[in-house]
Amino acid sequence: MEWLAQLAGLVLHLDQHLLEFSRAYGGWIYGLLFLIVFCETGLVVTPFLPGDSLLFVAGTLAGAGALDAHLLAVLLVAAAVSGDSVNYAVGKWLGPRVFRIADSWFFNRKYLTLSQAFYERHGGKTIVIARFVPIVRTYAPFVAGVGAMDYRRFLAFNVGGAILWVVLLVYGGYFFGNLPWVKGNLSKVIVGIIVLSLLPGVIEWLRARRGAGR
Repeated sequence: MEWLAQLAGLVLHLDQHLLEFSRAYGGWIYGLLFLIVFCETGLVVTPFLPGDSLLFVAGTLAGAGALDAHLLAVLLVAAAVSGDSVNYAVGKWLGPRVFRIADSWFFNRKYLTLSQAFYERHGGKTIVIARFVPIVRTYAPFVAGVGAMDYRRFLAFNVGGAILWVVLLVYGGYFFGNLPWVKGNLSKVIVGIIVLSLLPGVIEWLRARRGAGR
């Protein structure tokens, strides 16, 4: 489980890693952030990548002058929208037969079922709500594609959710990430963001279990 420990270290110390990368590679940091957000939202095999905490820390670095906040926001909105669109297209191509695919290291039907329950409960708004819920964020557009949701309707929720998600977290980091208390406790703030973003998924899981029990 060494890779898991390394991933946890990466997430909890994103500020240090991103700052080091920006100093070493300059403008390539924008490409790296675009790629991470695109993969986290567009590929069902990478739901473990950092999302909310990554946006907040990137905004914090922008507030410190290491990055351009406006360019960052535009690029990451584009990454989130294109990622969800690719995920939707793959889900639509695979269709309902995806539920017959066996579990493997790159596909977990439990996540798919959780996202489907989330989608059935909240309808099209799931695409917006899921932006703030790790794992569900990765699987929700895929489920929308499997369910053949009208693409124009999906795209409206996709774009609106991406703008809301990126703007709130990037500019949240930009305006508040460099406050003395936040800056001195950034690892704790990142953990807090992760816990808060996981709560909706946990609540949905508990509701599903309660419903199954009844």
